[in-house]
Amino acid sequence: MKIPVYKPFLAFLAAGILTGCSSTSPKIVSTPVSNIDSIPLKVMDLTEAELKGWTNNDLTLDTIPGMSVDRAYSQIIKNNRPSTVLVGVVDSGVDIDHEDLKGVIWTNPKEIAGNGKDDDNNGFIDDIHGWNFLGDAVAENMEYTRIYKRLKPKFEGKTSSSVSTADREDYNLYLEAKAEYEKEYQDAVETKQQYLQIKDQITIAHKAVSKKLGTEDYTKKQLADLKAETQEMQQYKSILTQIQNNVDENIPKALKELDEAIEYFKNRLDTHFNMNFNGREKTGDNPYDITETNYGNNQVSGPDPKKEDAKHGTHVAGIIAANRNNNIGVKGVANNAKILVVRAVPDGDEYDKDIALGIRYAVDNGAKVINTSFGKYFSTNPEWVIDAIKYAAEKDVLIVNAAGNEGLDLDQKRVYPNDQTPGVTSEISDNFLTVGALNYEYGANLVASFSNYGKSNVDVFAPGTKIWSTTPNNEYEYLQGTSMAAPAVTGIAALIRGYYPKLTAAQVKQIIIDSGLTTKATVVVGGDVNNTKKFQELSTSGKMANLYNALILADQIAKNN
Repeated sequence: MKIPVYKPFLAFLAAGILTGCSSTSPKIVSTPVSNIDSIPLKVMDLTEAELKGWTNNDLTLDTIPGMSVDRAYSQIIKNNRPSTVLVGVVDSGVDIDHEDLKGVIWTNPKEIAGNGKDDDNNGFIDDIHGWNFLGDAVAENMEYTRIYKRLKPKFEGKTSSSVSTADREDYNLYLEAKAEYEKEYQDAVETKQQYLQIKDQITIAHKAVSKKLGTEDYTKKQLADLKAETQEMQQYKSILTQIQNNVDENIPKALKELDEAIEYFKNRLDTHFNMNFNGREKTGDNPYDITETNYGNNQVSGPDPKKEDAKHGTHVAGIIAANRNNNIGVKGVANNAKILVVRAVPDGDEYDKDIALGIRYAVDNGAKVINTSFGKYFSTNPEWVIDAIKYAAEKDVLIVNAAGNEGLDLDQKRVYPNDQTPGVTSEISDNFLTVGALNYEYGANLVASFSNYGKSNVDVFAPGTKIWSTTPNNEYEYLQGTSMAAPAVTGIAALIRGYYPKLTAAQVKQIIIDSGLTTKATVVVGGDVNNTKKFQELSTSGKMANLYNALILADQIAKNN
């Protein structure tokens, strides 16, 4: 049953111990934020401090479309302590030794570390902080590469009329995967080559200008003041001016970023699109046999000693639960979350088997919220993941999922995992919450240019552009994507479940949806200025997730339960 959208109210609740729970619910004496369309736009650029913490800002107080996290802590949460909530992070792995995370990593109380035994008889030996379903594997093919590779021997050169009715579905999948593979492969080849050519031009120009100015770290002003006395030098100056204006004022830094981009596309060609590459051989199982579960290891940070492959998962974990009280790094949304690590997402497309087993593992070990910041547009065994989502629903576990970063309408294009099929309004389960990404600009650019959307298949939006969080080896970095928006909402869910443990996963989902802020604004979608829509039409709720409002509504629903 759906909880009706609430109206503004003033709740007065005496603080007390909830029955059967050690948490103390806050005394709610706050009025939820409702009409925000009268709020002026922030015309000044954000400061570095504002940018690093914009997720925490309040739209009505700061004119920055954050989730009112700081306001919720100062006005509602205060010193009230919620019960601990275990959050499963199904991702690329997490640096469990990070200075801002090591105090919030789950430790399996039923397992004795390092004794080489399955003490809790759950099928996983020494799973102290979670499980690594990828073992020593890091890179993988894209799913459409795997499908194309697997079906090519059977269908290459065949026409539709020569394919039997029984094979028609596989044949159509083969054609679709082949077309996607060829398009993406060619794009990677061409983009890499373009970047190499650009690098050559910049390098030559930079060398000449550096020699003339006597420094490699020249500023925009120094370059502008440079007297270009030859046509060649004029061309160099023009090239470098474009880079300074559009990429980075520091040319050596811009060249480093270019090298990283070239390396990215090189790696894609070597692994994502390489028909002869088999990343799974390092894992040792059959990824198409869901009954074969004895694989992987307990190295949840992954096999790389430098932990670089755990960057994505570490960043996600920090958004959810980085220590709020140590005065270093960042402050996670939830001060009550413990992170259970499930490494199941490689550099490439994840296998459905790993995701299905990873979700079940998190559920079986007590997670009440699971974050799934990944996705793909081809799936070989989606039924395994759907069954895992339903299993989580049966166990009252909320799954918070990233919508994807291709600027697509998910009502037209299915992404995996999801809880709906395009064109079908009924949901597979009521415990699956899909999150799109916001930009830090309130106005026409409110929705992140990359974010997927969908009136039926995206539930709510949250901050996802330029998010500052934890990265391996005690580092911090800006990353962006719906992958960053989902854990922000996961943090909200963890706090609600900590303060109001009697609320079901479905109720928590609906509270987050109903309590968000909405606007009548028309916004750009997909980064295309010619493609504009009403913000309210981009998701089921038409809203932006808001912790402050969510706690107020959760309190009201809990009282009426």
